[in-house]
Formats: sequence, C-alpha cells, structure tokens
Amino acid sequence: MIRALDILISLIFLIIFSPVLVIVSILITVTTGWPFVFRQTRVGLHGKDFQIIKFRTMRKDAEKFGQLTVGSRDPRVTPIGYFLRKYKLDELPQFWNVLVGQMSIVGPRPEVKRYVKLYNADQLKVLNVRPGITDDATIRFRNENQIVGNYANPEEAYIKEILPFKLRLSSVWLKKPTLYNYFRIIWQTFVALF
Repeated sequence: MIRALDILISLIFLIIFSPVLVIVSILITVTTGWPFVFRQTRVGLHGKDFQIIKFRTMRKDAEKFGQLTVGSRDPRVTPIGYFLRKYKLDELPQFWNVLVGQMSIVGPRPEVKRYVKLYNADQLKVLNVRPGITDDATIRFRNENQIVGNYANPEEAYIKEILPFKLRLSSVWLKKPTLYNYFRIIWQTFVALF
C-alpha cells in the first residue's frame, strides 16, 4: 500500500511542480553553470547503492572539501543554494528517486557508504526498508548544518553523536511502518517547513 502511495504522490507532485522544477533548473544553470543537479551515491534498500538526485546548491568542486555542510554560511554553498536549502527545494528531484523505486517518501534518510560502514548490527537494520525523503530524524534535524556547525570538530560530532541519534529516531519507522505514521511524518514535515 505504501509503495502504491509513493508512486501516486510522487507522480502527482512531479507533474504539479514541473514548472517550479524547470524554473529552478534554469536559475541554477544561469547563476552557477551546468549541471543543475547533484548526484551522489547513497546506500539504499538491502545495502544497494543508488544515485540520489538533488538540485545542486554548492560549487561544483564542493565534495573535495568535505561531505558535511557546516554552519549557516558554508562558503561552498552558492547564493541560490542558500535559498533552495532554506525551503528544502533542493530535495524536489528526489521524488524521481521515489517514482523509480529507489526511495520512499517516508523512510530513514540514505547515507553515503563511508558512514554506513560505521553502523553497528542494530543500526544496519535501517537498510531493511527503502530510504526516504523524510522521517522523524529529518524533522528533528532539519537544521542539521547549523547544528554540526556548533561543534569544534563537526565530522567527529556527526559520527559520534548526531548520526547515532538520527538512527534511533529512524527506528520509529522501522518498528511501525503504518499508514498512520506515513501520513503523520509527511504532515509534520510540511509543518516544519513553514
């Protein structure tokens, strides 16, 4: 049932918001060049790698300087990128990932392989469900880049404190992937954005 809802909602969403997707694509291309999307390998369902798609919000060479976005004014983030990130518009292309079955609308956020390699046996259970655009951890850490920016060593803080806490929050979905929780998380995400 949830997979059917994912397909229906993502298809409707991509059709309705297609003008926004086109406008953002043009704005990124005009202001910061090609490509307007950012692709990154993430670990998905059953540990299978896939390419997550987002609107590009950083300089083209940003990953050379680390994978965490730190603070409210990370110099790698472009001016249009700040706007897109603030309103989570950079996440819109992920509805394509949902439509093709690599992600769900609700589920644990997919991580890069270097962080997944640090998971313990219990944490690896998040790979038993499709990763999602949003979940309880996404809502709680909607300002994650500002949070990690408050630490002297953001990478260490992410690995030792934030990531384990996010994985505990994600376990709520693992234990109860119900329609009630599906719509609750979508609603709470919407409220958190506005």
